[in-house]
Amino acid sequence: MAEEHEVDVVVVGLGPGGEHVAASLARAGLSVVGVDERLVGGECPYYGCVPSKMMIRAAGALAEARRVPELAGSAEVVPDWTVVADRIRDEATDDWDDAVAVQRLRDAGATFVRGHGRFDGPGRVRVASADGEQVFVVRRGVVLNTGTAPAVPPIEGLAGTPYWTNRDVARLRALPASLAVLGGGAIGCELAQAFARFGVRVSLIEAAPRLLGPEEPEAAAVVEEALAADGIDLRTGAGVNGVRHDGAFTLDLADGSTVGADALLVATGRRPNLADLGLDSVGLDPKARSLATDERMRVTDGIWAIGDITGKGAFTHVSMYQADVAVRDLTGADGPWADYRAVSWVTFTDPEVGRVGMSEQQARDAGIRVATATTDLASSSRGWLHKAGNAGLIKLVADLDRGNLVGATAVGPCGGEVVGALVTAVHAEVPLATLRTMHLAYPTFHRAIGSALANLG
Repeated sequence: MAEEHEVDVVVVGLGPGGEHVAASLARAGLSVVGVDERLVGGECPYYGCVPSKMMIRAAGALAEARRVPELAGSAEVVPDWTVVADRIRDEATDDWDDAVAVQRLRDAGATFVRGHGRFDGPGRVRVASADGEQVFVVRRGVVLNTGTAPAVPPIEGLAGTPYWTNRDVARLRALPASLAVLGGGAIGCELAQAFARFGVRVSLIEAAPRLLGPEEPEAAAVVEEALAADGIDLRTGAGVNGVRHDGAFTLDLADGSTVGADALLVATGRRPNLADLGLDSVGLDPKARSLATDERMRVTDGIWAIGDITGKGAFTHVSMYQADVAVRDLTGADGPWADYRAVSWVTFTDPEVGRVGMSEQQARDAGIRVATATTDLASSSRGWLHKAGNAGLIKLVADLDRGNLVGATAVGPCGGEVVGALVTAVHAEVPLATLRTMHLAYPTFHRAIGSALANLG
């Protein structure tokens, strides 16, 4: 018989949001058990956001050095991946050891159990660990933050090959001479560009007609041009019929052509970790792609969900935002509750793509009377001064009836920073008339927001 314990809250899955919930509730005086079979902290610090941005930062430094002849003289560039690999191991991941994160959780007053947690009926969580099984009976509820894992498409021959996902890439100590990247979303584009700048021959294969499908078409076009300039072989609208491996990879494309490479990175999206949580024992669909939540992050009575599994954006900052909402609800606070009108994100290619709110198509599909305006960043004052690597644009999506922005995109060397002002505008529903009276410092990239506003008419 599994030993039973009564506690206030069990948090299943300790990514950034789950860890934050567990620690916050424990500090508030609740008895909290945090459960995870992987590393405390989740995908972001060990395999996702942090390692990849270290790679991108290093690759960006190489790219800037290669721009010296256009601006300042000459420079010799000699890439060395071991510098990046050492930084990821030593500074970002502690060699993929979560001892510091576990201790941080315990210092907050929570109990940590490393194992697989699943529902054992309403108000009960069964955890299988190396020390056996325990059952936790909750007085207040269960918070789910189980995240996602790399999705691997059912392409003939792929399953039996030594392909990589982002988790493998984070641990690389040496780079291949050539790499095929399957998937032209944010992860595929970011990593393809980073490796190309380190001298890897990269082919990027995307089944859809263009890269970065969720982004504005104008933004995707700028990124495609930048990736091609970095020497990447772009194959859009290219389905893959099969994968072969005999020491090297061969991808058979639907148009009859092939792509060969020493290594293969599969970056075709993420799948939610919901399949083995015992959801059916609490009246939920075990085959669900996401868990619908209300504004307090409640799924049903006694169950909360945060993070990727809610379908509101697979971003660390969304998970942390939802974590605060769930903590407020579990501790009896009176809001504020979840609001997704101004969700923002950044694709860290060069140029960066910062995005907030609705795209033009989403706004039109929602029945909004839309006005849009786009301004070219390269021809702006800062773009002209910046010169090398100045490609970009700002696109605004406005609701004409309400007189405010409902979405925006900022593409450029600082696109992820420029979009911050636009996040405020969308979130606070600042009237267009007010935005047009702003003082925008000269010469900055964000000054182009004013030009885009003027183009709205």
